[in-house]
Amino acid sequence: MKYVVVSGGVISGIGKGVIASSTGLLLKTLGLRVTSIKIDPYVNIDAGTMSPLEHGEVFVLDDGGEVDLDLGNYERYLNVSLTRENNITTGKIYSRVIERERKGDYLGKTVQVVPHVTDTIQNWIEEVAHRPVDDSGCEPDVCIVELGGTVGDIESAPFVEALRQFQFRVGRENFALIHVSLVPTISGEQKTKPTQAAIRDLRSLGLSPDIIACRCSEKLEKQTVDKLAMFCHVTPDQVLVVHDLRSIYLVPVLLEEQKLLKSLDLKIQLNTILLPPERARTGTDLWLEWKSLTARDNRSFDKITIALVGKYTHLKDSYISVVKSLEHSAMHVGRVLEIVWVEASDLEAETSITEKVKFHKAWHDVCSADGILVPGGFGTRGTEGMIAAAKWARENNVPYLGICLGLQLAAVEYLRNVAGIVDASSEEFDPELSGSNKAVVFMPEVSKTHLGGTMRLGLRSTKFQPDTEWSRIRKLYNNSEEIFERHRHRYEVNPDLVPLLEEKGLHFVGKDESGVRMEILELKDHPYYVATQFHPEYISKVLNPSKPFLGLVAASAGVLDNVIAEIGRKDGKTSF
Repeated sequence: MKYVVVSGGVISGIGKGVIASSTGLLLKTLGLRVTSIKIDPYVNIDAGTMSPLEHGEVFVLDDGGEVDLDLGNYERYLNVSLTRENNITTGKIYSRVIERERKGDYLGKTVQVVPHVTDTIQNWIEEVAHRPVDDSGCEPDVCIVELGGTVGDIESAPFVEALRQFQFRVGRENFALIHVSLVPTISGEQKTKPTQAAIRDLRSLGLSPDIIACRCSEKLEKQTVDKLAMFCHVTPDQVLVVHDLRSIYLVPVLLEEQKLLKSLDLKIQLNTILLPPERARTGTDLWLEWKSLTARDNRSFDKITIALVGKYTHLKDSYISVVKSLEHSAMHVGRVLEIVWVEASDLEAETSITEKVKFHKAWHDVCSADGILVPGGFGTRGTEGMIAAAKWARENNVPYLGICLGLQLAAVEYLRNVAGIVDASSEEFDPELSGSNKAVVFMPEVSKTHLGGTMRLGLRSTKFQPDTEWSRIRKLYNNSEEIFERHRHRYEVNPDLVPLLEEKGLHFVGKDESGVRMEILELKDHPYYVATQFHPEYISKVLNPSKPFLGLVAASAGVLDNVIAEIGRKDGKTSF
């Protein structure tokens, strides 16, 4: 097993996740099997109880793990399915150590950070790295380990020490370190001092980078690269310039041009991994497909506008998987994507001059968009604005995609404005609702007292119902009878009201195995009005975009029928 660790210095949010994912993709182009682990130094057990405005999106895995959003990057780039164990947190590590101490596993010894915590970290990495993550069912060849946060933070100290020890446990010839650092440009001068200081701190902790990935706004001058190499104890070939690009999907191409794989091969001897010819060919085909897609994206000129009507739009990372799914779909239909961020509460009645300006701006953005998307969320705030957006899309034949809460509110809107139940709402917003007003209900098996990991989570089945051959969303899934998508919700459409909704023309084309839970709704005589209880963004891949998102983008671009026909010709594959 080869290990590539990606750490970061100077500032957080520097792009370690994209560089880690891009490195993994390049390794896959050699035919290697790659897995990934993300280390998060926070004390939470997982990301499930963290506000999207605090930490960004909570990403959900097949096994129901609620994890850091970077695991979504890994899955999108590497086409793998990770588990909750691929996300290590301080909370998880200390929970395991304390549990063992309570059971007496340490035989009365004083339990300390070194060696007990650091050993637990190393054991965890080594154990998870060997687990299969793709359809082959075989053990990976390389594990990418991303160390979250910034080296030097007190929270990450045990993990840095564990990785220092780990390089000797697995052998220096099997361990490479990529350190991502910022090289700012101030008054026209490229400053190397922040990176020099970051590397000095890292080396003082016992880790010496084999490759330095320099994040910068523009290409670095040769003299800057030479200076970094001299003061950071590497050769100029080991200094990679990762400057701002039009698209993050071009980062693998940029790293490949700077011979990242050659540098890794020199350090961890990738050529000693013996591969059958068919795996090498698969890697070559993967790289050709990636370059073809990104090159096509670079030549796109026609623009589509999607209004994203959400509750957490002040922090764009709250919807990162949604954004990436839209990007994947736009690339595949050859359009330039423009996302217009609409705070849902701004669509509600205005009560002051400031709110009046926001109100009219928000409605202008919704009314002028080519398509409307209402994503998931929790709580009452902004829901009336989301309902209003769904109503506008329905009545004006604007392509619409609702996700999770977006499905529930589409059902509420239809009950109010088509079925005549004007007070219809969700039990989430008003626990005292009763009878036909209760459009959305709390799921009976979900805990009302414990928040972490208690929702309906993970990969679950959706079955398309009989007589739905007309359904556009079913055609996008290549007329499958059953699909599997990831879930994260506590509430669902009230099954008692489904007959009324369907009688009035709202079709629930997909339901769960029991036929009681509503999974997909669709309007028949509409260009594209679809909502899903599941979160299709969680399994969208760069080379295989999510079908509901592909439908929204294609309908917004006026090419949905062409896309559906192409899917049929290519037997479900969506590379056009």
